[in-house]
Amino acid sequence: MNKYLFIKNFITRKNLMALTGLFLSFFLIIHLLGNFQLLLPADEAQIQFNAYAKFLGSLLPIKIISYGLYACIIAHSIDGIYLFIKSKIANGVKYAYDKRKRASSWQSRNMTFLGSILLLFLVIHFKDFWFHFKFGDLPLDKSGNKDLYTLVINAFTEWWYVLFYLISILALGFHLLHGIFSAHRSLGLYHPMYAKVVKFLGIGFALVMTFGYMVIPVIIYYNQNY
Repeated sequence: MNKYLFIKNFITRKNLMALTGLFLSFFLIIHLLGNFQLLLPADEAQIQFNAYAKFLGSLLPIKIISYGLYACIIAHSIDGIYLFIKSKIANGVKYAYDKRKRASSWQSRNMTFLGSILLLFLVIHFKDFWFHFKFGDLPLDKSGNKDLYTLVINAFTEWWYVLFYLISILALGFHLLHGIFSAHRSLGLYHPMYAKVVKFLGIGFALVMTFGYMVIPVIIYYNQNY
């Protein structure tokens, strides 16, 4: 019974939110490094990016990790909605009209709004790329791999798609600004001695991820249209 209570107390909603968020943050690094291959010279980029995409979908350990990724996205989204509703009920109608802005950042007060943008982005992103790669009839490149590269490049030649992508990544950046620091506090790792270090690293991580993801579609759009 005590063991059950310990597990129940440890895996709280906020802890689950923190753990899934940190795992997704780690995935952002891997995904960004893979996406930088899109900026190589066209012929080389096509071969390498398509081979990279095939590699990610062929090895069993990576497949297992990808299933964990999907589960984390779903759990993180559902948990965020649950915590938002619970907070609204606990604070009553006046929740939206209080003076929390004096003691909290804009992103901390708008995590649900930012998360909603990201959820919409993920649905569209998965539909446009992941679904077509997994289940669509994509043409093959010179190496015989599905040509995901051309699909991505064609998407980023459209200004409206690039704009939507940039807005979504900007939302991601603000989400990370609060999320990284908040996750450490939720897991009980907050301490005045290193709180400033965690906050500094969180800001740095958010800036690097935001700039890294935003620069790729901008460069592709410019190269394809000018």
